Amino acid sequence: MMKFFHKLGSPPYFYGFAGRLAPWLGIICLILLVIGLYDGLVVAPTDYQQGESYRIIYIHVPAAWMSLFIYMVMAVCAVLTMIWRVKIAEVIATASAPLGASFTFLALVTGSLWGKPMWGTWWVWDGRLTSELILLFLYLGIIALYNAVEDKRTAARSTAVLTLVGVVNIPIIHYSVIWWNTLHQGPTVTKLGAPSIDPRMLIPLLLMAMAFQFYYFAVVLMQARAEILERERNTAWVQQLPEVNGP
Repeated sequence: MMKFFHKLGSPPYFYGFAGRLAPWLGIICLILLVIGLYDGLVVAPTDYQQGESYRIIYIHVPAAWMSLFIYMVMAVCAVLTMIWRVKIAEVIATASAPLGASFTFLALVTGSLWGKPMWGTWWVWDGRLTSELILLFLYLGIIALYNAVEDKRTAARSTAVLTLVGVVNIPIIHYSVIWWNTLHQGPTVTKLGAPSIDPRMLIPLLLMAMAFQFYYFAVVLMQARAEILERERNTAWVQQLPEVNGP
């Protein structure tokens, strides 16, 4: 296993491995997405308080989960970058940032659409919404900083520092509904004990969360391949690739 992870740190090996794995992840994502959407929009019962409008959770909640998950992936990559200077960790972090920003934006927009009929307003400055907005700004700042530095190894180390500083916001987002009075409901799926949500609603929610994860893994691998080609474009192994030189 350790030998496999050591090989995975090699750009040529990772490039080939990612190219073989990404299509399969995309297929799994599509299957889970179709099943999850059908179960969530058709099979799941109507909520007795919120009616049909609650079904936006099948986009909103997985997107919010992914916004946190991707940032933690980037934080792990930042540690690998700062301590061991692993090139693939730099690449994964770079490829993850736009995806994390996209999921965060999606969570904020769908939350606003859900909040209007439930709360009577598009936006409130409560702990969860404000900290999630700060997360979006962190993602955008990381992207801007990376693109502002010409040397990509230096840019990766700079963004790694910013990523690790921003980690403090993650527990604030997660625990905001517990620490402060907020319009958001408390934990229902991740709380200790049995989740307080009907299994017919919970199963499609988990399927959608898995679909979003497989989407992230598939896209980040494809983005990482593109980043590797850009960084390694002058190396011999890249010059020998058929997709670079043509048939």
